[in-house]
Amino acid sequence: MNYDTIHPVSIITVSKLNKSYGIEPVLTDVSFHVNEGDKIGIVGANGAGKSTLIRILAGELEADSGDVFMDKKIALSYLKQRDHFNTDGTVIDEINAAATDEQKARFALKNNYSYESGIRGMLKNLAFSDEDMEKPVAQLSGGEKTRLALASVLLQAPDLLLLDEPTNHLDIGTLKWLEDYLRASRTTLMIISHDRYFLDRTVDRIFEIERNRLTVFKGNYTEYKEKKQLIYEEQLKHYEQQQAEIARQEEMIRVFKGHNTEHLVKRAQSREKRLAQIELIEKPLQLKEQLRINFQEKLQSGNDVLFASGLSKSFTSEEGVRRLFRNVDLDVKKGDRICLVGPNGIGKTTLLRIILGQIPADSGTVRLGQNVVPGYYDQEQRLLDPNNTVLEELHSSYIKYDQVELRKLLGSFLFHGDDVFKRVADLAGGEKARLSLLKLMMSGANLLILDEPTNHLDISAKEVFEDAIMDFPGTVIIVSHDRYLLQHVPTAIYELGSDGITVYLGGYDYYYEKSTSIGSGRSYLNEMSRRSAVEGSASEELKRLLGKEERAALRQQEKQEAAQKKRRERKLAEAEERISSIEARISEIEQLLCQEEVFSDAKRSSELSAELSARKQELEAAYDEWAELSE
Repeated sequence: MNYDTIHPVSIITVSKLNKSYGIEPVLTDVSFHVNEGDKIGIVGANGAGKSTLIRILAGELEADSGDVFMDKKIALSYLKQRDHFNTDGTVIDEINAAATDEQKARFALKNNYSYESGIRGMLKNLAFSDEDMEKPVAQLSGGEKTRLALASVLLQAPDLLLLDEPTNHLDIGTLKWLEDYLRASRTTLMIISHDRYFLDRTVDRIFEIERNRLTVFKGNYTEYKEKKQLIYEEQLKHYEQQQAEIARQEEMIRVFKGHNTEHLVKRAQSREKRLAQIELIEKPLQLKEQLRINFQEKLQSGNDVLFASGLSKSFTSEEGVRRLFRNVDLDVKKGDRICLVGPNGIGKTTLLRIILGQIPADSGTVRLGQNVVPGYYDQEQRLLDPNNTVLEELHSSYIKYDQVELRKLLGSFLFHGDDVFKRVADLAGGEKARLSLLKLMMSGANLLILDEPTNHLDISAKEVFEDAIMDFPGTVIIVSHDRYLLQHVPTAIYELGSDGITVYLGGYDYYYEKSTSIGSGRSYLNEMSRRSAVEGSASEELKRLLGKEERAALRQQEKQEAAQKKRRERKLAEAEERISSIEARISEIEQLLCQEEVFSDAKRSSELSAELSARKQELEAAYDEWAELSE
């Protein structure tokens, strides 16, 4: 018997934790527990408080209130999203200094070999060559620093590993290695990530931070998304039912007051009191306000969009000549959605810039087709002027638009109020990405050339962007390591290698199976897509989960409820018809009593007055019956 499963060991308990920045709440009444061996993904929009939570757990930040209980014997390591190093040493110096003697001993105990033996294997798996070992850390790119920091925390062999966006700047091969490593590890993991594929492969619980609060879901990202949709549908159904009931009660109150009889006015007042005591259900929101991206081409291109032949490129440095690629041929047609992949450093961005004419190839030719208008998204955001405000940056490129039009467009990309007066240099990565995408959308280009466009977008924004690309009538070339995007967007994947391009006509699963010569039958992402397709409503999903006898009982109950509803609706219709008939007669009598030949006839006037009184009493009784049926 597995007692660990029955009695999990809790290593973190958080209770009613609160954190604000100034008057702005970030985390409100957050409570959860983490068990030994848990693998947890933390998701939420940019700015939701994910990194704040991790920093509190890591001891770098204090909560305003609440309790955090952590097992004192737990060894913790924390991978920050940025600012990993401040050193003049080399890669090997940094990695040797990354772990204490205690951590090195723990690594050796867990892995049955020494820390020193593990260094080169770890660095190699994270795409460092033997030559990179003596490279000064100051000369590393942002991606190389991320990978070195990741190697450092993994070599510390922690019991609890906190990772803030660990997949940024990792190529597909390295991502696959990291997934396998973390899945096999017994280390407890808490991972902030916007990489949906990575979360599907590594975690078994999801912590969602939304509207300052944390909700726990069992399962990976796809399972979380299914459950989130079901919850949303149920909440929306309850909200709409309550709104319909409120509208019905308000209409009854209006009708009762309209007749202005003491009895019906009292009924109206009673219903108003009950209505005021209703606890209103807040309209559910699936996510925060979403981007509104709509790529449209101002001019249609011809069928032949891009042709390249024999492209090659090398760079000369102090170490000598380094060849990136050669023999690159391209034949891109209108409507193609091509995703360009390959290891870091192979020259994917360089190839894009050659296509755009920004830098020359060493050899070969590039030719754009008739009426082709390219638009470029630069992952480094070098096309933005850091000294401009957001509004100035947009206006400098599109001077024909007035400020009202530009602010409306910026609002659709989540720049509201004073956000438009922020300097570009002060924007966060996600904000710069949104501004660049807006400028690209406004360009009307019919050939979109995109270099890692989803790197700084949160999950919601990524999914909106992917939908926009799928709806775009033009042609797209995307450099991306986002495997969720690679599975769903491309008509073909082009793998760039040192000796040219290999074409795979399909998505990521097909590419991975073919490129690694693995024929695994039903692929992982296809299975994931199958499981994520939630058929029918939330209540239909609940039926599917019930047993045979429970389903039969539920069907019988639904049948009885439907019959009762039908009988009530029939009686309600009869009551409404009776009320209509009585009201028509009352109106007729009141008109007759206004006629001279009637009110001058005492007997006739008396008879009609008596009938009017009786009809009004009859109307009150009819309304009572109608009100009871309407309950």
